[in-house]
Amino acid sequence: MPPVSSNAQRPRSFRLSRTVLALMLREMSTTYGRTPFGYLWAILEPAAGILLLTLVFSLALRSAPLGPSFALFYATGLLPFMAYIDISGKIAQALRFSLPLLAFPAVTYVDAILARLALNTLTQIMVISVVISALVLGLQLDVLIDYPATILAIVMALMLGFGVGVLNCYLFEASPIWGRIWRIATRPLFFISTIFYLFQTVPEPYRSYLWFNPLIHIVGQFRKGIYQTYQGDYVSVYYVMGLSLVSALMGLLLLRKHHRNLMLM
Repeated sequence: MPPVSSNAQRPRSFRLSRTVLALMLREMSTTYGRTPFGYLWAILEPAAGILLLTLVFSLALRSAPLGPSFALFYATGLLPFMAYIDISGKIAQALRFSLPLLAFPAVTYVDAILARLALNTLTQIMVISVVISALVLGLQLDVLIDYPATILAIVMALMLGFGVGVLNCYLFEASPIWGRIWRIATRPLFFISTIFYLFQTVPEPYRSYLWFNPLIHIVGQFRKGIYQTYQGDYVSVYYVMGLSLVSALMGLLLLRKHHRNLMLM
């Protein structure tokens, strides 16, 4: 009886975790390893940028629609929005980024996607923690954070970013023109995702149309976790999760069927 190789004896879950970890370390090395502080810049750079934007807008718009500080209000809208943008954008480029390694049988498109999801999820969680802590401590704000509510908002942002990113991972490679259309079509999201204002202040019938933007639910859920008095009754976790799962399923099915052809394009 021929001997069984060590790779064959290892369960798939063990090999998957090792491959994903290796891809994460590779991305950290290639993307951040050339700077003096390495991966630390992946956290400090966006955190500093968000803090700067928050302080600038707080000087221009001193009156906060919710709470005593516009800086905190703006950050509670921008942070979950940027988490979605970062996750969806990075996952959409997963095949292209890991293309040289996908020629190896041990590395699959699923590994490439999961590695980018894991690394950028960790990054966004740390960015959110740094910015909120800096604002609360720096401005000496009396904030009682509802951690389950804020964690749910972050999960919603990551799930939506994953779903949209996986679907675009196929669409960007299958049709390069779609990438340009997507970038143009999504530019207004910054202004229609309730980052600067509250959903309840939007007049009808625009409020009903705006409800279908999943990002307003994520922002609303995050603010429910930061502001104890904010109701946010319009937030639908099921809507965001359902949209995320449908997008992810469609993207994974398309990638499973066509990923080999996409690698040759």
